[in-house]
Amino acid sequence: MKKFKIISVEQAYSYWIKNDGLLVDIRDSRSYISNHIPRAIHLTNDNLSSFLQQTDFTELLMVMCYHGNSSKKVAQYLLEQGFTETYSIEGGFDAWSKRYLKNITIDNG
Repeated sequence: MKKFKIISVEQAYSYWIKNDGLLVDIRDSRSYISNHIPRAIHLTNDNLSSFLQQTDFTELLMVMCYHGNSSKKVAQYLLEQGFTETYSIEGGFDAWSKRYLKNITIDNG
């Protein structure tokens, strides 16, 4: 069985800054609306079906949660749905915001 990979926030930032792949944010709606990384796709149970129908399965996916725990399950699930390259971001939004908040403007809506 294929398994997702874990990447550091530095690796994820490198992909993100080059617009290489999709950043998927699985945090709750309130947290996402309050602060999220620009271009991050908010993936929820409500939009999962349309995401699976509309997204190219060869697209690199980076899954972000709060601290890097829940994203592991979602990254594995997406891999099992047919995506060829899925990553869980170690440390999640918390680590990303501590490391890169000064370098980017967080999108508030």
